[in-house]
Amino acid sequence: MAQIKLAIAGVGNCASSLLQGIEYYQPPVSTATAGLLHPELGGYQITDIAPVAAFDVDRRKVGRPLEEAVFAPPNCTTVFKRELRNYGVTVQMGPVLDGVAAHMRDYPDEFAFRVADARPCDVVQVLRASGAEVLVCYMPVGSEDAVRFYAQACLDAGVAMVNCEPVFIASHPEWAAQFRAKNLPVIGDDIKSQFGATIVHRTLARLMCDRGVKLDRTYQLNTGGNTDFLNMLEQSRLRSKRISKTESVQSQLDVPLGEHDIHIGPSDFVPWQKDNKVCFMRLEYRGFGDVPANMELRLSVEDSPNSAGMTIDCIRCAKLALDRGIGGPLQEISAFTMKHPPKQLRDTEARVLLERWIAGH
Repeated sequence: MAQIKLAIAGVGNCASSLLQGIEYYQPPVSTATAGLLHPELGGYQITDIAPVAAFDVDRRKVGRPLEEAVFAPPNCTTVFKRELRNYGVTVQMGPVLDGVAAHMRDYPDEFAFRVADARPCDVVQVLRASGAEVLVCYMPVGSEDAVRFYAQACLDAGVAMVNCEPVFIASHPEWAAQFRAKNLPVIGDDIKSQFGATIVHRTLARLMCDRGVKLDRTYQLNTGGNTDFLNMLEQSRLRSKRISKTESVQSQLDVPLGEHDIHIGPSDFVPWQKDNKVCFMRLEYRGFGDVPANMELRLSVEDSPNSAGMTIDCIRCAKLALDRGIGGPLQEISAFTMKHPPKQLRDTEARVLLERWIAGH
């Protein structure tokens, strides 16, 4: 198969895990290989993904080769594949816009973004010159303007988009219409980890409905030590994130909970956790005879590799849609991999529909 020419907006922990995974899963791989749902998808192997452009704003990454920049501070995710190929890609300076929260200046260099003293490149021109086919958006949470900037750049350059952030592009009617009009695929919004807090919470909530018990109230609190958790200390940046995560769980219930009976969202920044995310979850419910019961769960995962397991399929589905001449929001892969897709489905249903779509039905 041909290569999938990939552009990356935001060379952080998620980008690091994604590129490490591309090198880690050298063929031949099988469905027995941990971490892969589709070793091959629509004829594309993971190693068919070839980075051709990258954008960031941090001075420790801008101007450096991509294979070095993904390991530069403040990145702190687990390194499971140190040796990366020479991609021939230099990280370009992107526009800062609202990508850096003001409070980050109060934290040490090892934890926070440090904006490069460089002029932003012409992103559209770089995308065109590189031949990029798919752009993965890894902007920090709360970067509404920055995500929209890269969405517009994709439209202007003729590039498909995978929006891993909780800024509504694929699920926003106006943006969806623009991608449809340009016949460009868009997948989004807000990536669900492979086996993380959201998918576990959704599954438990749905299971309670299917088993006839009544969920009365629930919460999900998360802590972590990466730049995303530091970024999210600014509460004003969390509006879309809370909507995305809350609607994701509510969508699995036959009757949604009242707004005061559900609380889902980040809790705090714990520096020494680094890229490890710890989730505390509680579900209070009633069974036969209205007898009360509750469940509490603690989940600890390495955040960025967990999301890369889904992004790797999104990239290949975006390319497959380009091959098939399909534009606009890709419903099946979005419902399966994203917290806030254009249409919420039960995860089991989304999986069946996705496999049918991949097969061309």
